Amino acid sequence: MNRPTTIKDVLARLDSIIEDATTTNDRLGLFAYVYRRTTAEIQKEIQLKNFENNERLEKMDVIFANLYLDAYRDYQNNKEVSGSWAFAFLNKDRPLTILQHILMGMNTHINLDLAIATSQSMAGLELSEIENDFNKVNDVLFNIINELQERLGKVSPLLFLLDWAGKNSDEKIIDFSMRKARGQSWNGANLLWALGVDGQDGAIEKLDSVVLKINAIIKQPKSRVIGFVLKAIAKFEEKNVGKIISKLREH
Repeated sequence: MNRPTTIKDVLARLDSIIEDATTTNDRLGLFAYVYRRTTAEIQKEIQLKNFENNERLEKMDVIFANLYLDAYRDYQNNKEVSGSWAFAFLNKDRPLTILQHILMGMNTHINLDLAIATSQSMAGLELSEIENDFNKVNDVLFNIINELQERLGKVSPLLFLLDWAGKNSDEKIIDFSMRKARGQSWNGANLLWALGVDGQDGAIEKLDSVVLKINAIIKQPKSRVIGFVLKAIAKFEEKNVGKIISKLREH
């Protein structure tokens, strides 16, 4: 199967993953849905020519997407993947909340893959030239965060308890993996870009180990209260992946 070369190709491949996950009730489809929603929004912004360099941003976004799609394919074929992707994939059948499954994918893709994709797409160029567009993607993501927050309540009726347990809260948990993580990703992109494509391997391994530790905390937060609340939330959530995705798609 050929790797996607356009965002349209990426969306088609994500649709295939979501369809398979719906058929097999595979929770890996939850992150795939959120990522598809995000990618479709970025495609719309590109079509509206809202970035400084729309062609360059599409190139970066496709490299970014392929890192996830390659990891997903390799996992399905029992091939080695990064430690943080392996952790997210291997925990798909654990009794975690919908939010936790989504966050593990988001953490890995943003904190690890985005740094790699940004540095690779700007190899031989000045990294600072893409910074404004990189930050504009943050604005797109902020809108998706709000949308996701509103829709998750349809399939996770006790999610509001995180507001109480976290004292400011569930959106901050999501925000951490979207907005703050993209800031960390920019730092990672700077490091990898400075090292050059041939000198990145050791730095990518170190970055992966940090992201893996964050995934472990997402799975099992250090706070016993948050951990208890997450178990309660999970108990009353919708368990059917097809129904979850269908509800998240509703306006």
